[in-house]
Amino acid sequence: MVTVLALGAALAYGVADFLGGAVSRRATALQALLWCVPVGFAVVLTAALVDGGAPTAPSLAWGFGAGLAGGTGLITFYGALARGPMSVVAPVSALAAAILPVAFGVLRGERLGATVVAGVLLCLVAIGMVSMERDAEAPAERRLTDSGPLMAAVSGVCFGVFFTVLGAAGEDGGLWPIVGSRVGNLAVVLTAVAVTLRLRGGNLGPRVSGRALIALALLSGTLDAGANVLFVVATQQGLLSLAAVLTSLYPAITVLLARVAYSERLRAVQRVGLAVAATGVVLVTAGG
Repeated sequence: MVTVLALGAALAYGVADFLGGAVSRRATALQALLWCVPVGFAVVLTAALVDGGAPTAPSLAWGFGAGLAGGTGLITFYGALARGPMSVVAPVSALAAAILPVAFGVLRGERLGATVVAGVLLCLVAIGMVSMERDAEAPAERRLTDSGPLMAAVSGVCFGVFFTVLGAAGEDGGLWPIVGSRVGNLAVVLTAVAVTLRLRGGNLGPRVSGRALIALALLSGTLDAGANVLFVVATQQGLLSLAAVLTSLYPAITVLLARVAYSERLRAVQRVGLAVAATGVVLVTAGG
């Protein structure tokens, strides 16, 4: 069940990131998040109410702390998606995001079977392989600071903190930790909006306009929130390290969608990486 939930979260995250990146390229990261985050809050609040768990102060506090890191990661990640190829940005972010929860899970005593360990290692290798994209047209120093990889790494660290803290919230409070995290997301985004408006004289850049673009933004926020729910349920039913690694396979979805929509070419190493990811998932499933 943990495998199914985590892979479902990966699918939802992958599609959400692709849609959010598409919106950010037409508008700005903050303008996109002003649509995505509120609708995501509505989704997780509804899910928490339906789930029936009672909110507790610790669960909301853990969630809010996770949301502060996640909100910072979202701003950085959407900015990176707008600047660089999705086939680079998403895997780099995911690799950084996977390492922290795995390390935390191992430190707190989580033990995996040999087959699962092999699958987890293959998944980590696959994330790295899928991230190996070359931008021959830009100098190395520009690629690092302007095209997205550095921002993607920063966002990945933020997401890693988000996954770790959210996973540490435990089962108390049901899905309310995610509600707390969305409040944290909103706090970060609104603060960033206020600072940007002050620094840029009231200009946030191009707006999200048109029914199609607004619909994409709302769908992105909905899927991202749904992925949060699936991830938390996965951590409540199994190991944080396992759920985090499988969830972090979402770049495979983003890369494939970018290949179809933007004709971003997959290098041979990326194709092999996708095959390695599939093998890792099979091993995790067999040993789980």
